[in-house]
Amino acid sequence: MCMTILKILQEPFNDDGTWRSDVFYDTMEESFVPVALQAARVADPDAKLYINDYNVEGTGAKSAAMSNLVKSLKASGVPIDGIGVQAHLIVGKVPTTIQTNLEQFVALGVEVAITELDSRMTLPETAALREQQQKDYRTVIAAYKAVTGCVGVTIWDYTDKYSWVPGTLNGQGAACPWDANLVEKPAYDGIVAGFTS
Repeated sequence: MCMTILKILQEPFNDDGTWRSDVFYDTMEESFVPVALQAARVADPDAKLYINDYNVEGTGAKSAAMSNLVKSLKASGVPIDGIGVQAHLIVGKVPTTIQTNLEQFVALGVEVAITELDSRMTLPETAALREQQQKDYRTVIAAYKAVTGCVGVTIWDYTDKYSWVPGTLNGQGAACPWDANLVEKPAYDGIVAGFTS
């Protein structure tokens, strides 16, 4: 059986926890959220409805805003099934509070999925950066695995050949577990170690 997961809200918050300006928020303010979730539930009663955002891996203003939104929705009877944690990370800067934060999200009564995992570095790629990247991938996967209620991990993308990072963030790249020639990098071993530890 295949479960449909719908990302109904994509990146609703600024890093300081305030609402991001977009056509929906600018038109309806916060009221667009329950309208979107309720309409999605009517459209597909069996789908899991998620809110997905980046920079909510660790505790802070943005993850607190996400928690507060989910609490408010649940208290109002608005359907919400999960939080997507994008996890676009920087090598050597995985939040030390990642497992605690995943636990806090699950405690709200929703599923949590890591939806867009990658770990970028400042180029050029070096052996030391690859080693740290391996540790970072392992840390994230181990935190995910340790939290009952975390339901999935998606890497974003699998190979540096197709990664969004170099085209968006000048001087950054090498974020994926396979290089541009589809050769496994130490990051791949970090993922395996995270799942098997």
